[in-house]
Amino acid sequence: MVNERISVMIVDDHVLMREGLKQLLELEDDIEVIIQAGDGKEAIEKALEYNPNVILLDINMPNMNGIDVLRRLKDLGANSSVIMLTIHEDKEYLFETMKIGADGYVLKDSDADSLIKAIRDVYNGKTYIQPSVACMLVEGIGEIDEKTNKELNKIRLLTKREYEVLTLIAEGLNNRDIADKLYISEKTVKNHVSSIFKKIEVNDRIQAAIFAFKNKIKKI
Repeated sequence: MVNERISVMIVDDHVLMREGLKQLLELEDDIEVIIQAGDGKEAIEKALEYNPNVILLDINMPNMNGIDVLRRLKDLGANSSVIMLTIHEDKEYLFETMKIGADGYVLKDSDADSLIKAIRDVYNGKTYIQPSVACMLVEGIGEIDEKTNKELNKIRLLTKREYEVLTLIAEGLNNRDIADKLYISEKTVKNHVSSIFKKIEVNDRIQAAIFAFKNKIKKI
């Protein structure tokens, strides 16, 4: 449908935060906030009932935090894309949500354009990691010497084409977009992605994107 709008659910325990986000997002013609939740348990119930396209999920909440909500939604096979809303002190939580498989990360004090771009990106099958969040994640990964050598060895295992695909994953492109950009089939891209995941020892696209950011992998 040409006029289809992106349905959004806002999950935050602060009413003012929820209402502020709602008013901000509904200034956009293609975004509609269909439901809100004030805690984790309510979030799961309403997510399953309303099946929004995108969930904005606060990490720190009562009655089940955002990490547990994300994990539960994944276990239940929810179709909604999930963007984690976080603050600077949440670094340790971000590593956990990265493993579980969030679709995006946005800081609560970010500008409106970043949040709106994140919503549109994840709705279209991409991932979104706010640059400052990516930097924060990279800064939190210690033990540089031995680990750096190990990471370099992983990068050396990649073929030129796999390296190229990894840079596009880091940009948030899905398999179809990558296929169109490289003039190869979607099946070939899928095979490259699978091989990349094995070589750099990650489980999903978010982890692959973080690997690329951390190791400063850029287009050839």
